[in-house]
Order: sequence, then structure tokens, then C-alpha cells
Amino acid sequence: MPVNKKLLVTLGLLSIVVFGAMTSIKPQDEGFKNLKVLPKNISGENLHKVMEEWEHSLGVHCNFCHARNEETKKMDWASDAKPEKEMTRDMFKMMNKINEKYFHAKKDSLGMVMKAGVNCNTCHRGTAHPEVTVPEGRGPGAPGMAPGPGSQPAPPPAGQSAPAQQ
Repeated sequence: MPVNKKLLVTLGLLSIVVFGAMTSIKPQDEGFKNLKVLPKNISGENLHKVMEEWEHSLGVHCNFCHARNEETKKMDWASDAKPEKEMTRDMFKMMNKINEKYFHAKKDSLGMVMKAGVNCNTCHRGTAHPEVTVPEGRGPGAPGMAPGPGSQPAPPPAGQSAPAQQ
């Protein structure tokens, strides 16, 4: 076989192998869709860790924030159909601001807070909607405290008249 034929056969076989390998390669993952507060380049493993932390801190499951696509019968992770998802984003931003301002938290290369002073569990402690309670005798409306919004002023002590309304 002349050198030219050997070269052509070798190049032909090589091109078939290269073409076959290229068609079997999956296209590069486009990443997660609709991430607004989490880093766009977060890994699947780290995203799963964040979601598990939120799930345990609030005592909920995925369907608390994520809507189900009734046609496919699967979760539509990118959907913003549930208001709880936007509330979660707002709470995450609030938590990060608190950690940056009061705990001087630093961020990693992805932009995630590395060490937090507060997290979701600080307030939620396993409940989706933590109740706000004020100890009796403390807070707005307590004796000696200015009345809170919408509350009635405290009556004057015995033997004194109420100040005139203006």
C-alpha cells in the first residue's frame, strides 16, 4: 500500500473515531434556572445542601416552596408560582444582611456566607411559620412603654386625669 493510501485510511478512521466521540458527548449543562439569590454557578451538591438546610430549619418539604407541574407530574423547580418561594428569597437576603452588618460574615468564592451569626433555624426552629410572642409586660403596649401601632393608650394611673386630646 502506498504511503498516501495508508495516510488516507488512517485519517479516515481517525475522523470516524473523533466524530463518534464528539456526538456522544453531552452538551454542557446550562446550570440551574431561575436562581435569584443563590449563586448561578452553585454545584448540584451545594444546592442540595442549602435546600436540605432550609427544609430542616422550617420543618417542610420541597412542595412548600416549589410548585408541581400537573402535566409532567414532576416538580417545576424554576417556577415562581408559590409565594413562599419569593418569601424565602427575601428572608435569605435579610439573613445575609444581618450576618454581614452585625457578625462581619465573609463570603466564599461563590458569594455564599461562610460563617453566619444567624441562619433560618435561629428563628424558625423547625416550624414553617414561627409565632412572634412578646413576654408579658414587655414590648409595645406594656406599662411604661409607648403604645404600639393600632393600640389604645394605657389609662392614666388612679387619681389622675387623662391628657386632653388635640
